[in-house]
Amino acid sequence: MSRRRLREITAAFVVAPPKDARVRTRLKLPGTDQAVPMAVGTHLGSLAGRDLAERCSEGRLSAEERADSRRGRRRALTAASSSRWAGAITRTSDDAWRLASDNLFAERRSLVSRTAWIRRRLSVPAGERRGRLRGDATRAERSQDQRRLQVLCRRLAVVEERRS
Repeated sequence: MSRRRLREITAAFVVAPPKDARVRTRLKLPGTDQAVPMAVGTHLGSLAGRDLAERCSEGRLSAEERADSRRGRRRALTAASSSRWAGAITRTSDDAWRLASDNLFAERRSLVSRTAWIRRRLSVPAGERRGRLRGDATRAERSQDQRRLQVLCRRLAVVEERRS
């Protein structure tokens, strides 16, 4: 067995911070200037809220309708802010709508799948087997599955209502 020497550990040292690094921190403004960012944030926040509400009220749109909707909303917002802010707000509203719609669709798909699986299991009496499908082991387990199915069906009805 060969003996290898361990390398020596050097003394600890501090590394200088990187140059040209962006540092995020709170603004430290004099007392008179503190109201300006708050006022701007409140104004832009109210515009964003109104735009999101308007986008939600429009519901599902085709690609052409979405483009027309965004163009009209952006023009309306430009009157109350800059065109850059209007574009950012409408883009954010469209992204939020799309994400919510995708999530709702995914939840519906999950609920449909889960209810179908429980219904298949409930079609077989407790403790029995039909081909590859097995019923619940006990009547208590079957009762729990029936309650779970009711809960999932209620949730599915809510999702269907929201999608419509």
